[in-house]
Amino acid sequence: MTDAAAQGCGIRHRLSIRATTSRVGDTIRRMAEEPASSITVYHHFDAGQSAVWRAWTDPVIVSRWWGSDPDGVVTSAALEVRPGGRFAISFQDSSGDVHTSTGEYLRVEEPTELEFTWSWLSETNPPSRVSVVFASDDTGTRMRFVHGELRGGSDHDYADGWRRTFAKLDRVLAG
Repeated sequence: MTDAAAQGCGIRHRLSIRATTSRVGDTIRRMAEEPASSITVYHHFDAGQSAVWRAWTDPVIVSRWWGSDPDGVVTSAALEVRPGGRFAISFQDSSGDVHTSTGEYLRVEEPTELEFTWSWLSETNPPSRVSVVFASDDTGTRMRFVHGELRGGSDHDYADGWRRTFAKLDRVLAG
């Protein structure tokens, strides 16, 4: 993958970040002030590919990890995991605010790839697009996560939010 393809940004901060997450923690490799419209996160899970796939596609498991607040809880999760199917996931953060993410699945290739649109019910920005690719390795599953087509201002810091969300998923997969 090229450096250009691996760049991402925290929109709130208008920074371009190449983020790599491994079993030992998060590392920001490069930071430059430039507007960007996507974030890319590489992450390794110490779990088999089928378990990681289920964690993304089973609403019961999604309910255990979705949302960036470490103390937040999912209040509802509806997923119709098929091309053209929709999802809606609501979670309450530790301050009591409820956030609902919605979207439509564009591509579903079990157990290697998910692509879907992304919107917040509380915002009027055009939908963005998420692509998630999973690959098995000797110690678990590698994930390449791209949240692109980020247009307009959002109150959400996607780079930090997804990093914290994947840390929650790590804990669920380990348990």
